[in-house]
Amino acid sequence: MRGVNPGEVWMIDFGMAAKVRPALLLTGEPAADELDLVTVVLHTTSLRGNRWELNVPKPFLKPGAFHLQQVQTISTVKLERRLGVLTTEEMNRVRNVWDNLLNSQLSTTCDAAAVREG
Repeated sequence: MRGVNPGEVWMIDFGMAAKVRPALLLTGEPAADELDLVTVVLHTTSLRGNRWELNVPKPFLKPGAFHLQQVQTISTVKLERRLGVLTTEEMNRVRNVWDNLLNSQLSTTCDAAAVREG
């Protein structure tokens, strides 16, 4: 698919169980020698108030949050309609929160593995 960029929010068909819902593109248009896939993070309106939810208010989204545990790689044919785009500052915020969460998870996992190997 031509012209998809990181930071764009699209309505995406995730299939019967997940329905059509908004998601943020983390990756952009694949190169010619790559699979026709993009990586996205889903937007949800069913909030649980946990650390994985990142609220980025936008006029084109219902109140909710991007759920950073719900990262998926999908075919670009599933992209239905572009809703809008996050600013550079908002994308930096997504990246920073994502990096912090992953680093926290990795250090916890590595610490646990070191204890087991003891």
